[in-house]
Amino acid sequence: MLNKEYRIKNIEQRESKSKLLLFFLFSIFFSLSSKAQCAMCRAALESEEGGVKAEAVNDGIVYLMAIPYVLVGVIGYFIYKMRYGKKKTQ
Repeated sequence: MLNKEYRIKNIEQRESKSKLLLFFLFSIFFSLSSKAQCAMCRAALESEEGGVKAEAVNDGIVYLMAIPYVLVGVIGYFIYKMRYGKKKTQ
């Protein structure tokens, strides 16, 4: 009886991990392009004709915004692995 409950729990864990992985892959491959710009940068760059400089500023802002999220995600992943990885070995 205990073995059957363990199998069911193991299957549920695998299903939840696969759903999380599917969501993660879906969000990476089907992301939308976003435009980010503060009001002062926008006002300064609207006067330019070509718009190349404005696109570069937009890309830089998005890049600077994404780095902290990536770092927090990586640190969180390693903390999760350290915390729950030890339980499997015991």
